[in-house]
Amino acid sequence: MASFSSEDAFQDSSALSLNDVESLHSFRSRSASFSSTGSSGRLQLRQRVAQLMACVEDISSDDEIHEEVSRTLDEAFRIWGKKLKDKWQEFRLHLVTWNVGTASPPPDVTSLLQLNSLGPTVDMYVIGLQEVNSRITNFLSDLAFDDPWSIFFMTVLSPLGYIKLSSVRMQGLLLLLFVKHVHLPFIRDIHTHYTRTGLYGYWGNKGGVTVRMSLYGHTVCFMNCHLPAHMENTEQRLDDFEKILEMQFEGENIPSTLDHDVLFCFGDLNFRIADYGIHFVRESINNKRYNLLWEKDQLNMAKKKEPFLQEFIEGPLQFKPTYKFDLYSDVYDTSEKKRKPAWTDRILWRVKNLCQHASKEDKFTEEEQTISVTLNNYISHMSYGISDHKPVTGTFGLELKPLLSHPLVTLNPEGEWSAEHDVVISYSAAPELPSSAWDWIGLFKVAFRHVNDYVTYAWVEDDEISSNKDSKQVYMSAAEIPDMGGEFLLCYYSNNLQSIVGISQPFQIQPNRTLIGKDLTQEENSWMQKPDNLESHDEF
Repeated sequence: MASFSSEDAFQDSSALSLNDVESLHSFRSRSASFSSTGSSGRLQLRQRVAQLMACVEDISSDDEIHEEVSRTLDEAFRIWGKKLKDKWQEFRLHLVTWNVGTASPPPDVTSLLQLNSLGPTVDMYVIGLQEVNSRITNFLSDLAFDDPWSIFFMTVLSPLGYIKLSSVRMQGLLLLLFVKHVHLPFIRDIHTHYTRTGLYGYWGNKGGVTVRMSLYGHTVCFMNCHLPAHMENTEQRLDDFEKILEMQFEGENIPSTLDHDVLFCFGDLNFRIADYGIHFVRESINNKRYNLLWEKDQLNMAKKKEPFLQEFIEGPLQFKPTYKFDLYSDVYDTSEKKRKPAWTDRILWRVKNLCQHASKEDKFTEEEQTISVTLNNYISHMSYGISDHKPVTGTFGLELKPLLSHPLVTLNPEGEWSAEHDVVISYSAAPELPSSAWDWIGLFKVAFRHVNDYVTYAWVEDDEISSNKDSKQVYMSAAEIPDMGGEFLLCYYSNNLQSIVGISQPFQIQPNRTLIGKDLTQEENSWMQKPDNLESHDEF
């Protein structure tokens, strides 16, 4: 909100009567006329608001005018809030947590990723898996190549315009992030981390893996956890959870986990349902009376007494406990152990500004809040049976005021591109780009999977052919352009920021007609040289 001086505020306050205040219903129409006159109108509006503030001091809650003033101010704030929100954007996030029990990917994940949803398109997928197969042979192979789960999700999502933004793995814990191409230039400062808590911190079978970033200028962190199992290990779970939250990212000016604007914590947290016997628990589930079990859920109980958990929010548990099931069924454990069902698989989130507000007595205004989180649904998916856990998903709307509105680099192909000749790329960089000799521009197929999935690339310095204060040009050799042509994108990769900071619109590359002509001629000659006795074979 615009500021004004105390001299402006009170220069006319003595001349304002309560009759003026009773005419507040006309305040909006006067404000509209003021706004149309530019800065002069804004000054007059500030003066009128100042006059109003002076009079409010003299209004008692018993005065008839008090209710009219309150209504009018509420309306003014509503209009102002709507105007502010119009400049915001909604970023849709779909988060998955699934203990896959060393299994291979299922044949289809359409419902898990809500690919047939009629709602708004998802902007980012965050997929947290636990107990990914980490036997030594599998793990060594996955170090050299992408693991089967990463390949699987890339195969599903890349044709839909999603790129694997980042991933981090620690033994059986895997965290994958996929994002729409259009958001790439506005996601920066990506860092990953992992924290071991197994065997007193020496083994990574339990712990957490984390990815953090700046999203349109807001700091966001995702943490996939696998905490200790068994009913009696509640305190160990809480200790490990707190330890994971206290981890620090390497690098300068990177906030701690809890200092991010938004933090999502999820995974197989392994909290159980205490006190109640297995028969009462199963009967409550069969009758869909889940609320009878909430108060004995260990995580809900801990949130009431553990300070570090009280700032976290979770959606209502309106779905069956997700553990423990017989494989490929929706029947709870029928083995000799007969594990008691539990909501082990959870999604929590925390908004920093809301936490700060809760610790202060002063009023929290919408102007101070530049990002908010809304949970749209929180469900389990009973149709998946590859492990004894059912996956859980949360779909969120992040309403945010973009603090970054322009990419650091804009780039585009010059002229018509063809595989028959060298081609030129033009780009311009913002002054704040921390450029490097190791920056490069990659040529990607439109459905590329990750940043290293380029067809070819050009170094921005070594391959530069012209430069002026407004733009620069680099070239790519015809020998490096795909002969068959097709639809492609250009991306500028910043070595210092370790991310794509500019992306072009899709464009066509014309195929190499000379080469295609040669291939057709060779094919024709090959057909002409077929043995004449082929016709005789047709008789049999």
